Amino acid sequence: MIQSKSRPAVGRRHRVLMTAAAAAISLLALGGCSNFGETYQRGYVLPEGALQQIPIGATQEQVLIVLGTPSTVATVNGEVFYYISQRSERPVAFMHSEVKDQRVVAVYFDKNRKVVRLADYGLKDGKIFDFVSRTTPTGGEEFSYLKGVFNVLKF
Repeated sequence: MIQSKSRPAVGRRHRVLMTAAAAAISLLALGGCSNFGETYQRGYVLPEGALQQIPIGATQEQVLIVLGTPSTVATVNGEVFYYISQRSERPVAFMHSEVKDQRVVAVYFDKNRKVVRLADYGLKDGKIFDFVSRTTPTGGEEFSYLKGVFNVLKF
């Protein structure tokens, strides 16, 4: 039997095409993963408009009805409910997740367990920032507590 010279070229061409097809499928699969990244929400999820439902002077019971059980409670010149959350994203399944947002919602009560102040702390330009009052807290027990919480949440 005589082999034609074109037969090995067809086999080689076939292998090259199969390799190229496999590479293209791999690239599409990885490219598809980036479009379908994962988002992780840890801790408390603040319902939209929830803080507006809590007026100054509301009772602790009203706060619990609207916001639910706090992540932690502290006593800093009265009682404070803290609702702590973190959102991170991972573009591809095997990559590390990156923290995109950290929040601490604080509800401050007086001695009669009535709301005296609300705060929504997050990081802005690398500093703790209250998105309700639009201020940066400085010094004191509360700032130390918040700084510790934000350092703990970083991964």
